[in-house]
Amino acid sequence: MSAPASGAEHERAARSGLSTVPEFSELTLQLDAPIATITLNRPQAMNAITPTMLAELEEAFELAAAADDVPVIILTGAGRAFSAGVDLKSLRGAPLTGGAVGELLDGPARRVIHRIRHLDAVVIAKVNGYCFTGALEIALACDVIICADEAVFGDTHAKWGLRPSWGMSQRLPGAVGLARARLLSYTATTFSGVDAATWGLATLSCPRHDLDETVAGVARQIAANSAGALTAYKDLYRQADDARTTAGLEYEAAARYDISDTEQRVAGFR
Repeated sequence: MSAPASGAEHERAARSGLSTVPEFSELTLQLDAPIATITLNRPQAMNAITPTMLAELEEAFELAAAADDVPVIILTGAGRAFSAGVDLKSLRGAPLTGGAVGELLDGPARRVIHRIRHLDAVVIAKVNGYCFTGALEIALACDVIICADEAVFGDTHAKWGLRPSWGMSQRLPGAVGLARARLLSYTATTFSGVDAATWGLATLSCPRHDLDETVAGVARQIAANSAGALTAYKDLYRQADDARTTAGLEYEAAARYDISDTEQRVAGFR
């Protein structure tokens, strides 16, 4: 999976306490202390999530966490999408029993989300474009979401005969309130970055042409503060969230449902 880094990457890695920055197949990792940037990099497929991408995400977060003086990690997508959600083609025809995508994706995705939530570093989801379903579940696990006004979000599980299994049922109500979360999930409607910020799902939204500068400014402002205090805050806010969601997340992961029309609904993606 890894390959020799370029000269510039070697320099950034040395400043961050790593000997090399690995080369990944479905994402990129840039270490430029005090900020690391992980970019989902399947733009031809709108950065759709595969088992390979999830494995690389887990490794990239581990490497960023191991780097010296990196209190902020930005997660974003290449091209016109943050991520369009799960790439059903990557399941290679595995049946979607009970509307579940299965352990091939569920286990790795939950490990990535656990890693995001338990890092000392503050993780910013920089949502540049489309952010659907499984990708929204990953974004909701981040500490801060900053998005383009033109970004398009959606919980489309119900549209495709799927059920959430990476935390949507617990974190979306926490972000936008239970009544609005029900409406968004039941209708599978999409909504803009402006809506996301207005409803509290995103921390900030701005025009897409200002997104890079806005996120970089927030990241620098966070990184200028005490690393120890940031770690303390992250732990305390995680405890506050866990007190509300832990039992519900366990229930979501364990629950089984009789959803019989999934294959018919997703046939076009097969």
